[in-house]
Amino acid sequence: MADQGTAERLIEVALAEVGYIEGPKDNETKYGKFTKADFQPWCGSFVMWCANEAGVKIPNTVYTPGGAAAFKKAGSWIDCDVADPEPGDIAYFDFPSDGVDRISHVGIVVEDNGDGTVWCVEGNTTGEGKKGSQRNGGECCRKLRAFKKNKKGILISIVGFGRPKFGAAASSSKPAVTKSSSATSQSSADVKAAIELLIKKGYKVNKK
Repeated sequence: MADQGTAERLIEVALAEVGYIEGPKDNETKYGKFTKADFQPWCGSFVMWCANEAGVKIPNTVYTPGGAAAFKKAGSWIDCDVADPEPGDIAYFDFPSDGVDRISHVGIVVEDNGDGTVWCVEGNTTGEGKKGSQRNGGECCRKLRAFKKNKKGILISIVGFGRPKFGAAASSSKPAVTKSSSATSQSSADVKAAIELLIKKGYKVNKK
């Protein structure tokens, strides 16, 4: 298991959720229960749940436009036209011609393919080869998505990425730095030499 607070841990948590299906009621999930937004579209709740499990702090993105705005305000937003995505980035989507002309979906980048496409893990979407909504499909899936024109012909749906600040939890677990025995011996020798020098110059030194 990767260290808490890292991108690696966030990706581990997200991948472990692939295959989850909402229910028994429409939009009923453990993710929605966690964010107190059960029975609502849950892609944002999924991302929030994964971040919490991984010890990663991100802005509240239950309402996806609000999450994107928060990343922008924090200076942690990358537009897709200049993006160089990294695993652990939070991807925001606006699917063309779906009747919703704004950011309406969010997922977690797990791999950048280096060709304008990324693999994401997303909650509340539809699996490959199935007919259904990409932003309200009821499943947790690994999806191939595009943020730039690409040779694979994948439709561009990502408008930008939010980049969490990773590593805070992991850094707190670093072992304390201690002096080695050789360093301690050297320090004692330096003190002894300094005392002897002072005595030679006529100073009275009170040795404790």
